[in-house]
Amino acid sequence: MQINQLNAVVTGGASGLGLATVNALLNAGMKVAVFDINQEQGSELVAEKGADSLMFEKVDVRSADSVEQAMQSVLNTWGAVHLCVNCAGVAPAKRTLDREGNAMPLDNFQSVIDINLVGSFNVARVAAAAMAKNAPMGEAQERGLIVNTASIAGYEGQIGQTAYAASKGGIIGVTLPMARDLAALGIRVNTIAPGIMGTPMLLAMPDNVQQALVSNVQFPKRLGLPEEFGKLVIHLADNAYINGETIRMDGALRMQPK
Repeated sequence: MQINQLNAVVTGGASGLGLATVNALLNAGMKVAVFDINQEQGSELVAEKGADSLMFEKVDVRSADSVEQAMQSVLNTWGAVHLCVNCAGVAPAKRTLDREGNAMPLDNFQSVIDINLVGSFNVARVAAAAMAKNAPMGEAQERGLIVNTASIAGYEGQIGQTAYAASKGGIIGVTLPMARDLAALGIRVNTIAPGIMGTPMLLAMPDNVQQALVSNVQFPKRLGLPEEFGKLVIHLADNAYINGETIRMDGALRMQPK
């Protein structure tokens, strides 16, 4: 696809990996619609970057109506959506049984699945419906690309990550069948599974906690940079032969139990 002619949707785009992705896409010449629950951060982002190439929609990814209305707003404004990047998510930690032997409240597990897994699918399905109406582009005759965000926890969930690991494992699992579903339409689906990334939330942790997290990273021995995530999204948009794939981005880290 011709990168600088694309219109993109980024969920969770007001902070963290989503914000890094928004910046990368804007720098590449794309127009970007940010879907996020945080109205204040989204409005500040538009004020900072300008409304010519950036728009914000307050979206609850768990809601079909919320996502469908926001996507229609993008289509009404820009006419098409070519790239969808799902970064919205939560990562609470809670054990199956606590130290007193009490079971995790089912609502805690359900909430994580609803936001991370169901929310990603909700946005992807609506984006795919919009992309299917696009004219084919380039040598590969593509109509669009969906990039979901998993985690290495989807492979090696740690203690306290049952809900998070289940949600991210689900995203990994849906990648290939969704790519197969959409192949005839010229829509690709890929997933990025980051390791420990230097997002503001993680960088706010004490240095000793950060160093403990980095200790099992093989090379380069540091936190991942959010901008590296954005660069990978750009490459996926540019490389038409990567499809149905989950790419670990983790410095060869394999997570330990804790």
